[in-house]
Amino acid sequence: MSGTPDDIRAYHERLDAESRPICDLLLEVIEQELPDAERKVWHAHPVWFFDGNPVVGYDRLKASVRLLFWSGQAFEEPGLHAEGSFQAAEARYTSVEQIEVEALRRWLAKSRELQWNYRDIRKNRGLVPLRGVEA
Repeated sequence: MSGTPDDIRAYHERLDAESRPICDLLLEVIEQELPDAERKVWHAHPVWFFDGNPVVGYDRLKASVRLLFWSGQAFEEPGLHAEGSFQAAEARYTSVEQIEVEALRRWLAKSRELQWNYRDIRKNRGLVPLRGVEA
């Protein structure tokens, strides 16, 4: 985590013993696959962005760790489930063994290619395609 921003490192230091290994592996793989992404703690959890547009993040929930892809429904990938009323999709983990690293790498590649414009959702009065997806 040496190149990881201080706020993300501090987030990890506060995690409980169950969620820390899950988040550590997610961080490691995301950092490997999206080294050029902006990253910071945003709305209390680590999030990665391209040009100010959120693409992936994770957070500790009561019973699991949620990995969220803001445009994940466009990926059409097994293992991701629709979340919310926009285009997000998630996977939830209760143990590090549940993380399929190759699937995670594939999802991260798609997060770079397929994006809805969350950055300008207010200005656009809704969600519009940004990259690789159709309305």
